[in-house]
Amino acid sequence: MKKVNLLTVAIALIAVAASFVAFKPSPAGAYEFTSFTVIESIVPNGFGRSRIINALETRDYKEFTSVRTEEENGRNKSKRDEIRVNEFEETKILNFYNMGGIRFQNIAANDAIVNNKVQTMMDQGWEIVSINSGVESDAGKDDGEGIYITRFYFKRAM
Repeated sequence: MKKVNLLTVAIALIAVAASFVAFKPSPAGAYEFTSFTVIESIVPNGFGRSRIINALETRDYKEFTSVRTEEENGRNKSKRDEIRVNEFEETKILNFYNMGGIRFQNIAANDAIVNNKVQTMMDQGWEIVSINSGVESDAGKDDGEGIYITRFYFKRAM
């Protein structure tokens, strides 16, 4: 019985040691990050605009960040035109609805385009970190507005 217990403990110790050797925390700045956003319109009758948006410029968030304290609680005075990105990639995709109602072909076409975008990025060495989605849906007869928004976040080693 002691031999089995010693063998089990030895194997466990080797496994723990191997996990420490295998896990090497990445040094700061070892990754670059990017994202793109899919906006799919659910405005009836095909009047909405659906796109994949990908920024081609970077921004330093610190330039547009203020810190509020008890002593200093003024508002953030960042200018919108300084924050705005002028260079971005805009890929047209199809709306969920047209004059006849929901179009499943449009949804399938959008899936094909988004899948190709993700595959292209993975071929370029990007790894998906997370995918987040939200919806502002049609609230009934008098609304007529709505979008699905999905953000894809990626990282790759520098």
